[in-house]
Amino acid sequence: MSKKKHTVGVVYSTNPDYEYQYDDEPEAETLAPGKQRLRISLERHHRGGKTVTLVTGFVGSDDDLQALGRMLKGKCGVGGSAKDGEIIIQGDQQEKVRAALLAAGYRC
Repeated sequence: MSKKKHTVGVVYSTNPDYEYQYDDEPEAETLAPGKQRLRISLERHHRGGKTVTLVTGFVGSDDDLQALGRMLKGKCGVGGSAKDGEIIIQGDQQEKVRAALLAAGYRC
């Protein structure tokens, strides 16, 4: 199900030549690892009692976020996901995540 992003205020137009104007936001450029300021935290709320390690503060494209999440999941040997600017790693993996991020040149 795709969401259409229409111009605010236009409901219907009788003009047969009218075209909606979309507000395309350019994707953010990925900052260098040394300029990223990532935060590592534990979270249990809304997770069914399960503990997850949450990495937030990533600035960049979704592809780079997915690649970083894949690298962290591989280093920790667990599952997780990367979406909406945050990486979720299953379990209490703070020390492993911090070590992997520092080795890759990120600040955390």
